[in-house]
Amino acid sequence: MAKYHSDDHQHEFNPADLSVRVSEMLVATADGSDELINSAVSKMLLLLRQRLAMAVVFVSEFVDGRRVFRYVDAPADRPVFAVGNSHPLEQTWCQRVVDGRLPQLVPDTRKLPDRASLPAVPFDIGTYLSTPVMLSGGRVYGTLCCFCFTPNMDIRQRDLRNLQSVALLIAKKIELSQAPGHAPTEPAPLTLAPKW
Repeated sequence: MAKYHSDDHQHEFNPADLSVRVSEMLVATADGSDELINSAVSKMLLLLRQRLAMAVVFVSEFVDGRRVFRYVDAPADRPVFAVGNSHPLEQTWCQRVVDGRLPQLVPDTRKLPDRASLPAVPFDIGTYLSTPVMLSGGRVYGTLCCFCFTPNMDIRQRDLRNLQSVALLIAKKIELSQAPGHAPTEPAPLTLAPKW
């Protein structure tokens, strides 16, 4: 069993548990209804945040040169952004992960050699994990990211693999919702947020 510490509590869990839950969620939502897809993604983000002891987890979409938050799970007492907020893509850490300028797994962002060159954010990021959400054909939808405000040196490669597994689930859910004949719900409105 692994033990993780967040800013306010600790978790014990079997790392395989998250992968099992991802598989179960994929089977349970195979019919592709928007309600089930949205519920599945929201549940997986909450589970991911809890299991990895992160403060914030989100799914972004890259749209017309901007990063748009599509799903966000964060504590109610410390919201850092909301669904629909957006930023210029080039001014985000997400873009740097996708194009390879920033590693997908950063246990302590203070130790990044080029930390000063990263886009400024209005809060501390101690540990950062991010992976592209890839649709079939290799198209990048956006990213799945999570972070905590202080460094978490317990984060390992298996945690990144769990993040990547959830990103695969999210990609499948997105593709189901975009399938021909599927009546999608309206996307969240696009609103601007402070850039970072």
